[in-house]
Amino acid sequence: MDKTLRPATDSTRIPSTPGPLALHDRSITRRYAHRAPHRENPPGTAREPHENPSTERRTDVADTDQTGERDKRRSGPGGGLLMGRPFGVPVYVSPSWFLVAALITWVFGDQLDRVLPDLGPVRYLVSLFFAVAFYASVLVHELAHTVAALRFKLPVRRIQLQFFGGVSEIEKESETPGREFVLAFVGPLLSLLLAGGFYLGMKAVDPATVPGVLLAGLMISNLLVAAFNLLPGLPLDGGRMLRAVIWGLTGKPMAGTVAAAWVGRALAVAVLLGLPLLTHTGLLGNRTEEIGGMDTVMDALLAAILAAIIWTGAGNSLRMARLREHLPELRARSLTRRAIPVENATPLSEALRRANEAGARALVVVDGQGDPTAIVRESAIASVPEHRRPWVAVSTLAQDLTDGMKVSAELTGEELLDHLRATPATEYLVLEPGGAIYGVLSTLDVEKAFVKAMARPQT
Repeated sequence: MDKTLRPATDSTRIPSTPGPLALHDRSITRRYAHRAPHRENPPGTAREPHENPSTERRTDVADTDQTGERDKRRSGPGGGLLMGRPFGVPVYVSPSWFLVAALITWVFGDQLDRVLPDLGPVRYLVSLFFAVAFYASVLVHELAHTVAALRFKLPVRRIQLQFFGGVSEIEKESETPGREFVLAFVGPLLSLLLAGGFYLGMKAVDPATVPGVLLAGLMISNLLVAAFNLLPGLPLDGGRMLRAVIWGLTGKPMAGTVAAAWVGRALAVAVLLGLPLLTHTGLLGNRTEEIGGMDTVMDALLAAILAAIIWTGAGNSLRMARLREHLPELRARSLTRRAIPVENATPLSEALRRANEAGARALVVVDGQGDPTAIVRESAIASVPEHRRPWVAVSTLAQDLTDGMKVSAELTGEELLDHLRATPATEYLVLEPGGAIYGVLSTLDVEKAFVKAMARPQT
C-alpha cells in the first residue's frame, strides 16, 4: 500500500492526541520572586497568555535538551536501513520489509512450484528476486510522488519502504487542489506504466519460462498497486485525488479532507468484510475446493491488517486537517513573553529584580550598543540557587543568538512552526519588522497554545 504522508502538518509532526502531562508555569516572575508586583504590559508589548491547568504532549518543535540543542538520539531518521539518496531524498528500508519479503518469497515460491515444477529449490531464489523487483516497483511509485513534490517546491523528508508498500514523507501541503491532484495521481500512473512495460516484455518471452512468470507476476502486482491506490479514500492516492476534487469545487480543503477520510473509513470496513468473502467464494480466481482453513485465516488476517492501516490513516488525515484549521491561531506576537535587556556583567539577582519590576518574563543580553547577543535560558536560571544569584553574571547562563533563533513578530501558523523546526531551541528572540526587540518566545508557550487550540470544537 502506498501512503504519502504530510506535515501537520505530514510535518510539524504534532501528535494527534495530547497526552496527560501537567503544565508548569515557567515565568520568571512567579518562579524566581517571592513578591512580584502585578503590572499591566505597556502598549505595544505582548500580553502573557492566559494559562489554565490542562494537558499537553511535546511537539517536534521542542525536540531539544536544556541547552537548546536538538537531542541527537531523536534527530535521526529512524526505522530503517539507508539505501541511497535519489534526487537528494534518502530512501530507507524498514525492518518490516524483510518480513514481507520472506512472506512473498514463500508464497510466490509455492506458486512457481505449480507452474514450473522442474525448478526445485531454485524456485525460492526466483521468488526472492520477484520480491526485490516488486519493491523496486514500489520505489518507482514513491519516486514519482517525490519528483512531483520537488517540482512543486515541496520538501521531501524521506522515502521509506515498509510493510505493505512505501511512504513518501512530504513536509508541506500543496498550495492548490490542482497540484494536490497531480501529486497524488503520478504514483498510480507510474505503476500503470510499469505494468504496461512488463506486459510488453511478456510478449517477447515464453510464458512457461522463469522470465515469463516473473514478468507476469510483476505486471499483475503493479496493476494491483495502481488499482488499490486509486480507491477514493484517504490515506490512499485516490483519496487524495477525491480530496483535491472536492477542494476545487468547494474552495475548502477541510471539506475535501473530511469527505475523503470518511470514504477511507468505509473502504476499511469493506476490505475487512469483503476481502475474505471474495476469496472464499472464488471470485478472485481460486477454486473453492482448494481453499482450506489456513487460507481463510490468512485472508482474514491480511484483510484485518489492511483495514487497520486504512482506518488509522483516514483518522490521522482528519486530525491533520483539524490541525491545519487551527494553525492560524498560533501567532508569534501573541505568544511572546515580554523581555528586558541586560548587559553581560549584570548579576542574575539584579536582572531578575528588574524583570519583576517591569513585569517581564524573559532576559535578553545586549552589548554596549544595545544590540541583542544572547538569551538567558530559563532552565539555566532554575539551576542557580537563590543565595548564589548575586554572584552569577547573566552572561554565564546565556545562549548565544543565531540567525535561526531570531523570529519575526509577524510570523503565524505553519510559517512559525516551520521556522521553529528549522532551528530547534527552547527560546527565541522575537523582533519587530524594524529590528527592535519585541520579546522572547518559548516553545513551551507554543505547545500550550497548540493544545488549547486543538481542544476547541471543530468549526
